[in-house]
Amino acid sequence: MNWETVCAFDVQGEPKGQPRPRAFVRNGHASVYDAGTAEGWKSQIAAAARPLLPPEPLDCPLRLAVSFFFPRPKRLLRAKDPAGPLPHIAKPDADNALKAVMDCMTQIRFWKDDALVCSTIVEKQYCAKDQRPGALIRVFKGG
Repeated sequence: MNWETVCAFDVQGEPKGQPRPRAFVRNGHASVYDAGTAEGWKSQIAAAARPLLPPEPLDCPLRLAVSFFFPRPKRLLRAKDPAGPLPHIAKPDADNALKAVMDCMTQIRFWKDDALVCSTIVEKQYCAKDQRPGALIRVFKGG
């Protein structure tokens, strides 16, 4: 399949994973709630994506490529550490970080449903020493 670029945009801020729904029992009744820890991050994604919204939500096969850049821990900020990006092998998992992006893009009606995303490319890295945390998000449509 040939993929045509729809858009590419940067999101500033610390990437977060989509939390799993939590369940609890109170007075004998079970309830489920969303922990909501990714809401600030999802707001930043929405703010960056809104200017690029298509006139109608996309309704075709889509590829989503996301490069996440997480803040470096202090142990990787020493002078002897490489200046460029480094692999991020800690939580959140790549699939949970991607899910937060996909849920946000669905909520703002960038596409009709995140089931249309049939191809993904996800990278997790610690920022380069002179870089701020965030994500580069690229959307492609199949043709």
